[in-house]
Amino acid sequence: MAPDFTPPDQVTHALRTQGWALLAPDEVAALSGTPLAQLRALAASWDDLELDNYLKDGGRYRRRRHSCFIQREDELAQTAHRAHWQSVEYNALHGGMHRLFAPVLPDTVAAPVWQGLLTALGRLFTAVRTDASHAPWYVEAHQFRIDTADGIGRPTPEGAHRDGVDFVAVILVGRHAIKGGETRIFEAHGPNGKRFTLTEPWSMLLLDDATVIHESTPIQPLGEHGHRDTLVITYRGGAFQGEPQA
Repeated sequence: MAPDFTPPDQVTHALRTQGWALLAPDEVAALSGTPLAQLRALAASWDDLELDNYLKDGGRYRRRRHSCFIQREDELAQTAHRAHWQSVEYNALHGGMHRLFAPVLPDTVAAPVWQGLLTALGRLFTAVRTDASHAPWYVEAHQFRIDTADGIGRPTPEGAHRDGVDFVAVILVGRHAIKGGETRIFEAHGPNGKRFTLTEPWSMLLLDDATVIHESTPIQPLGEHGHRDTLVITYRGGAFQGEPQA
């Protein structure tokens, strides 16, 4: 099913009322304050991700990089490299593990478009929340490549889930020679859901993690092999998961 993009002037309202919003690539570029071509130029760094060795299903279909930041108003500062941690409440498959992944490459982090995108999202989520209880934002950025070298790749092997943060941005960076990868969103405490397949590079799904759960279906190759690249950025007030509140 084709995605139904949210009008730019309704994004804040959509996040407050239905728990999610979907931005078209041009709107993502406008939000980050940079030309779309500069966002697309970041895609080359997805060719240099490292294997995720923590998959409990024994798969070798996921490559990733991960780095953390703290955002105070418009100031974004990268932290010392640290492990990614989630509780089993939010990730029954990989929760409770300190997973130390390769960091996002310095040239990627230093790119003005990277800085512009992350800080713009922080400003947007601040506007959605409207109170100061979140300040500052504790931000985790994950570059993912899911490939089909073994015949099938699983973007969310843990299934439908929440991430244990305040807000999540899921950005499609690219798809190559695959089928599947449908995005599914469900009310955390209700019967309604939404499903669609992101196909346009740099389209972005925004989620209020308290009100919706989400997943992406497995991918399969259309030819010999293929892959799906995404950038997932999470924003959490108070502290990173697994740390005491600041």
